[in-house]
Amino acid sequence: MSALVRFGVSLEKDLLQKFDLRLREKSYTNRSEAIRDLIREDLVKKEWQGGKEVTGSITLVYDHHKRQLLSYLMDIQHDFSGNIISTQHIHLDHFNCLEIVVVRGRPSDVELLFGKLKSAKGVKHASIAMSTTGKEVK
Repeated sequence: MSALVRFGVSLEKDLLQKFDLRLREKSYTNRSEAIRDLIREDLVKKEWQGGKEVTGSITLVYDHHKRQLLSYLMDIQHDFSGNIISTQHIHLDHFNCLEIVVVRGRPSDVELLFGKLKSAKGVKHASIAMSTTGKEVK
C-alpha cells in the first residue's frame, strides 16, 4: 500500500467556496476524496490520449423499427468483436431500445467503433463513458 502524503493547496476564497458547495452536492465527505477523484479522472483521460489499453461503455438509444438498423449495428459489433466484452439490450418502449456495449482495447479502436455506431441512421443518441483497466491508476 502506498504511503499517504499530505500537501497544501492555495485557492481563492470564492473558488474554495464553490468547490465546497459542489462537494456537498456530490455527497463527498471531505475535500481529499474529491481531489483524488479529479486526479484519477485526469489520469484516465491521459490513458485514452496515450493509446494504452482502456475500457469503457458505449450507450445507444435507437428506433428498433428503423429498417435494417439492428442488422447494421450487429454487423458493426461483429467487426469489432475483439473490443467488445459484453452487450446489454433493453426495451424502453414499443419503439425505442437502449443498448450498452462494454468495450476494451486501444482508444483509437474503441473511438472508431463508437463513431460507426453513433453515426448509424436511426440512432437517436449515443454516448461513451471512458474508463480505465485500473493498471495505471491507483
